[in-house]
Amino acid sequence: MDWAHYQYLIRCFIIFALFAIGTGNSQSFKDLKKAAKKVSSKLVLSEKNNLSFSEEDASKALKETLEKGINKGVELLSLKNGFFKNPNVKIPFPPEAKSIFERLKKIGLGKELDKVVLSINRAAEDAVISSKPIFLKAVKKMNIQDAITIIGGGEHAGTNYLSSKTRNDLVIEFSPNIEKSLKKVNATKHWNVIMTSYNKIPFVKKINPNLKIYVTEQAVDGLFYILAKEEKDIRNNPRKRNSEILKKVFGR
Repeated sequence: MDWAHYQYLIRCFIIFALFAIGTGNSQSFKDLKKAAKKVSSKLVLSEKNNLSFSEEDASKALKETLEKGINKGVELLSLKNGFFKNPNVKIPFPPEAKSIFERLKKIGLGKELDKVVLSINRAAEDAVISSKPIFLKAVKKMNIQDAITIIGGGEHAGTNYLSSKTRNDLVIEFSPNIEKSLKKVNATKHWNVIMTSYNKIPFVKKINPNLKIYVTEQAVDGLFYILAKEEKDIRNNPRKRNSEILKKVFGR
């Protein structure tokens, strides 16, 4: 389905919706008319700019958008403090281990707890470089038939699609890299100190949350966060569309 057909379907929907509620609530009718006018004006603008594209064009633009987001995410998050100093992606002490955190803080192990948080973020920063080929491989596997739907979807439609289709595989594939980085930056060592200290407390239930899986999932979340932000920027900001295929599909 090309852009002309897509426009036609949108117009049909608008006309049908206006007709269907024509005798309904006047305020709703005004709101829908206003929305219809806005969509219609965008369609006219698209026609003037001759922005017709094929499914193949949509697929190329979508993959380029996601690849740009991945490159941007890896570049930002692999820097020192890329995770640790960014409140949107910083990896906190595992929430399921909150009771551990509170008890150990009360008995004076606050500095050791801080070392855990810093080191797991350092591990994510160290490992994130290795995630790039894993993410890019997932993008290449995206189904061309879904491209038009995703392009016409919300600001994060491409990112959401990629997450729903590949997240579990990404976590599994990325996990060994995180494990290496946890050891490299002594996160595993700090974690074992904390767990040993906690499990020595009388009458507590001995636990040992899986740090590798937790940090892996949090690191993947961080990459998807940056990816979603970049996709939104390309969709909404013409200055971000620095290739012909992006301009053709998303507009100039």
